[in-house]
Amino acid sequence: MVVSWTREATTDRQIIFDFIAKSDYRAAIAIDHLFSSAAARLELHPSIGRPGRVDGTRELVVHRHYVVFYDLTGETIRIIRILHTAQQWPSADP
Repeated sequence: MVVSWTREATTDRQIIFDFIAKSDYRAAIAIDHLFSSAAARLELHPSIGRPGRVDGTRELVVHRHYVVFYDLTGETIRIIRILHTAQQWPSADP
């Protein structure tokens, strides 16, 4: 399996890192490492996440505050978003 990050997921990751780094740079590195570790685990066990709220997706809780949303297509694991648990997925936009 190959892991692919969408532009949105990459942006989410950077925003999360920057936000945490403002108050604790080491914590930001630790959280970012959790995201990398989650991607590596998904390569070996792509179905470890729970079925997603959006059809065809899965959700992997990587920290009590962060969830990785992904889907599987052939041999590709596409990481769609990384969101804080307080954020709504999918968005509530009309």
